[in-house]
Amino acid sequence: MTVPVLTTLPTPVIPEQEADAAGQASIRPRVRRPSRPWGLYLAIAVVVLAILWAVIPGAFAPGDPLTGEPADKLLPPSAAHWFGTDTLGRDLFGRVVHGAVHSLSGALIAVTVGLGVGTLIGAIAGAVGGVLDDVLMRVVDVLLAIPGLLLSLSVIILLGFGTVNAAIAVGLGSIAAFARLMRAEVARVRRTEYVEAAYGSGATFFAVLRRHVLPNSLTPIVALAALQFGAAILAISTLGFLGYGAPPPTPEWGLLIAEGRNYIGTAWWLTALPGLVVVVVVLSANRISHRLGRNTR
Repeated sequence: MTVPVLTTLPTPVIPEQEADAAGQASIRPRVRRPSRPWGLYLAIAVVVLAILWAVIPGAFAPGDPLTGEPADKLLPPSAAHWFGTDTLGRDLFGRVVHGAVHSLSGALIAVTVGLGVGTLIGAIAGAVGGVLDDVLMRVVDVLLAIPGLLLSLSVIILLGFGTVNAAIAVGLGSIAAFARLMRAEVARVRRTEYVEAAYGSGATFFAVLRRHVLPNSLTPIVALAALQFGAAILAISTLGFLGYGAPPPTPEWGLLIAEGRNYIGTAWWLTALPGLVVVVVVLSANRISHRLGRNTR
């Protein structure tokens, strides 16, 4: 005799229910609330704070960043000196705050140079096309073939040392990225239907370029500019660390890191804390650029 085997069926999942006015159960769909981009908010706050350091450094560090007390040299971080003091007794936090104007202004100059020249080259190449497009893009390929640091060092040797010259050198190295992106965007927008309709309505080449092509091609360039801003801060700090940026005792971020490299074993804060500031600002700029890039898709 075969004994039947009882199998347990899985319990069905019942959605949330609520009683309506008639006493019957009605299904209430779950609505997933969009999560807030707290990382983006934090990145914006960091960049705004760095800009405020550059604009009004005295509000955050009222002391003189170039003078200090020799008796207070190499003090560790504390409530009196948030980042400690250096070998001359100068407050390191004050020097980082006052050095923001050199690093950020240099990054702004670098982005302006790369954005202006690169966008112009890319717009001309993408709008005109033909032989001129081939010539300009071959020049851009040559710039891409040269390592960025080597190109920056070559330009600095020709122009001389200093934050402004270092910024110009970094900006020249970013021209190729802006040019390639701008050319691709202009070529894409030129093939759209509304541009062809504008030509069909009798609009001239420059009118279409000014009203339709360029405004619809600049949004990805803004995202790239935000990305290049963080990269320019890092590049200028690298040149300052190597001694090609602002001369001492200028409190430039890369120079501050270089001044503390001989005291890593005894005064780690001289290198670690300015380096941490550079990393946080660069990552915040990259986070903002990533968000702008997603909005353009």
